[in-house]
Amino acid sequence: MQQLNNAKVVRSWYMYDWANSVYSLVITSAIFPVYYKAVAVNNGSDIVNFLGFSVQNSVLYSYALSFSFLMVALMLPLLSGMADYTGKKKQYMKFFVWLGGLSCMGLYFFDDVNRLELAIVFSILASIGYSASLVFYDAFLPEIVTEDKYDITSARGYSMGYYGSVIMMVACLVMIMNYEAFGFSGEGAATRVSFLLVGLWWIGFSFIPFRFLPESVRVKDSTLGNTWHKGYQEVVKVWHSLKNLPDLKRYLLAFFFYNSGVQTVMYLAALFGTDVLHLESSKLIMTVLLIQLVASVGAALFARLSAWQGNRFSLSVMIAIWIGICIVAYLITTEYEFYGLAVVVGMVMGGIQALSRATYSKLIPENTIDNTSYFSFYDVTYNLSIVVGTFSFGFINQITGDMRNSALGLAVFFVLGMAVLMTVKAKDVVKNKWV
Repeated sequence: MQQLNNAKVVRSWYMYDWANSVYSLVITSAIFPVYYKAVAVNNGSDIVNFLGFSVQNSVLYSYALSFSFLMVALMLPLLSGMADYTGKKKQYMKFFVWLGGLSCMGLYFFDDVNRLELAIVFSILASIGYSASLVFYDAFLPEIVTEDKYDITSARGYSMGYYGSVIMMVACLVMIMNYEAFGFSGEGAATRVSFLLVGLWWIGFSFIPFRFLPESVRVKDSTLGNTWHKGYQEVVKVWHSLKNLPDLKRYLLAFFFYNSGVQTVMYLAALFGTDVLHLESSKLIMTVLLIQLVASVGAALFARLSAWQGNRFSLSVMIAIWIGICIVAYLITTEYEFYGLAVVVGMVMGGIQALSRATYSKLIPENTIDNTSYFSFYDVTYNLSIVVGTFSFGFINQITGDMRNSALGLAVFFVLGMAVLMTVKAKDVVKNKWV
């Protein structure tokens, strides 16, 4: 049986946050969205042709993200159930790491609007690889540490991700801004090489957790019957168990609402700065970098707040701040206001992600051996929330023609999330308080 709280194993678990977060920062939040807006233009117009349809480039990007997360949500229950049933959690995680990393590298070939379809396909596959790998990664948390260490371990993992992604981001910026010194013909060529570096970083550092994370114990004999069918059975079993876990069910609903807003802000903040405030590419990228630096501090800060006052209190504080962020985003008019808002976003972005994962871990029944199946519900909820959030953002932008309205609309998700979260009750194992 795997020894819990093994320092080497826990450090190796942190390293997957270090490995994959470069995708989250460089590809989804900063460099690729800015590059995409510059390249996905048709004779100077933001209206582009995609598969015979004319659509605004930012709306197309929002819908592509929605589609990728919908695909992940549909297949994760099957895959996670199979992972628990066959005991191959690590092998599934490896597959999606390779899919995501190689897809990032494929974005290198997106050099003009005529290859827009190729870029959208690779961005969707990279998103699928990233999101799908996380369900297996998250499920290792209850298998490597005791429950009293969920909050701090989850927060440190996110912090490692922020540090690693910032290092890669700075390296890419140095290469792009000094492209001549590195032998590139222009910023575009240097930017496309940064997509290659992201894929190599992601795959390369993932070998550390692959080496030290424990092999999953086979939950049941998978030699008989149809393994795919058995995977569905495992998920159905967890679904039925939620009927007897009302707080876990309510928490998933609350998480669905507020995470719709959180993730949409993270994925589309750069497009907001471009379309609404018309900020230069360099300023946008530096703003996203600032968010990452602040986020690591926020993750640690709110982990301490949860240890003092409980998880629910800490999450409620952050959701209230997010509501304010949406309202301010609707009102801002200057770049300095945007920078100030970015600092606030960074503080609550890191904290709410880390604490959400840890809170869910506490709500899973004790002595559960099929953690991946339980975490599949968390990750399905996570991905479906992004589908709804990004689609709503793009749809409101499309029908109103103003991305400010999309930002304000996100406040509704946070209000609903807060309302449902107030009904969740579960013991905090550190202070014996209600979370």
